[in-house]
Amino acid sequence: MIATAWETVIGLETHVQLRTQSKMFCGCSSAFGAPPNTNVCPVCLGLPGALPTVNGHAIQLAVRAALALNCQVQLRSIFARKNYFYPDLPKGYQISQYEEPLATEGSLAFTSPDRGRVTATIVRLHVEEDAGKSLHDRFAKATAVDLNRSGVPLAEIVTGPDFRSPPEARAYLLALKEVLEYADVSDCDLEKGSLRVDANLSVRRVGDTALGTKTEVKNINSFAFVEKALAVERDRQIAVLAGGGHIEQQTMLYDAKANAVRPQRTKEESKDYRYFPEPDLPPLVVPEAWLIEARTALPELPAAKRERFVTRLGLPAQDAAVLVQSRAVADYFEAVVGAGAEAKPAANWVMGEALADANARGGALRVPADALARLIALVKEGAVSHQAGKRVFAAMAEGGGDPRAIAGSLGLLQVADENALARWVEEVLAAHAAEVARYRAGEAKLLAFFVGQVMKASKGKADPKQVPALLTERLGG
Repeated sequence: MIATAWETVIGLETHVQLRTQSKMFCGCSSAFGAPPNTNVCPVCLGLPGALPTVNGHAIQLAVRAALALNCQVQLRSIFARKNYFYPDLPKGYQISQYEEPLATEGSLAFTSPDRGRVTATIVRLHVEEDAGKSLHDRFAKATAVDLNRSGVPLAEIVTGPDFRSPPEARAYLLALKEVLEYADVSDCDLEKGSLRVDANLSVRRVGDTALGTKTEVKNINSFAFVEKALAVERDRQIAVLAGGGHIEQQTMLYDAKANAVRPQRTKEESKDYRYFPEPDLPPLVVPEAWLIEARTALPELPAAKRERFVTRLGLPAQDAAVLVQSRAVADYFEAVVGAGAEAKPAANWVMGEALADANARGGALRVPADALARLIALVKEGAVSHQAGKRVFAAMAEGGGDPRAIAGSLGLLQVADENALARWVEEVLAAHAAEVARYRAGEAKLLAFFVGQVMKASKGKADPKQVPALLTERLGG
């Protein structure tokens, strides 16, 4: 009852690692998993006299991300120093952007589980370098610092306070991940830290227009945990306010094991970071030719692809949503259709056997699209049953080959020869005289029993389209 009197307001800041081989301001590798403090140099270590240079490919990727999110790309932007002191920030500041970011005024439409189709505002997208990483579990009573991530290129994507529930925030993040993966901007691997989320949350009385005091929730490493963490913080704030207390503006850490939040520090404001223009870097100027090239190179994005699958290919919206979640899966499905399969059977096989096999084998779609299209054709023409087709698919996934040849070698090709079918029918009727008598006495539903027995006697080889007619004929109508 108390919760219904409150409205939740959420804004999200998403840090996305750009898909580059080197860091933002030096030539060190940005690869994940290297031994601690091996991908470092004087620039990313913050040693005196070391000067940064901008990674052009990182800027191109950030521009591509901005265009995919309908942002206005600024041809001139400014790098700024964000000053704060933390063990994993060796320079004592982070090179970021503040007053003049790379891109502004974007949007991303997504489907909210609460409100249907919603459009989130992208307030800004700017580029910056990552900090290092503090490790608290390597040495007893000590914190270790790994600076391999120091200087890794990031795009920070900041939304307006547009979300009204934790599930809605999660739905936006899933849509954002889709867009960034389609645009080939980032691998968005949460486990490797390629995509990290900070969430700002406040609550207010229903009907109020002023925003409440917000807290920032950090330390969230999965979309499921984003939803859980925000639900916990929302409930905490409501309980505090309903009890007559007030909310402090602070940073909260989420503990996934305890499903709880705890204060980390008082939340900083922009003035606390003492932003000023980076003196070692000139203004960032994006050539207009880059914008033209980036717009031209953008692939069909998820929303447009889903709509096309529904309107042009006739797929149910739910099927289209599943297929489009991954660009690789969507491309594979289209290749199967392009090889001659009808859209709906192709969707069923891709969402069923192909995805099940891929999930069990680390994500690889092992059956070539043209081979799957030929298998679908075999099932459609009745050469193999659907169940037999699954066995053929498994064999193709393991060793390749032509589906018809595999079905033949496994003895799965269905028999349409009337003499062979008649022999199986006669065997079944002779073995089930009592059921035959009951059928002839009026139990027509026993026809399905006889069909099953014929399929069993033939080990699945009998053409199921012909068997019912033969049985009806032998049983006397």
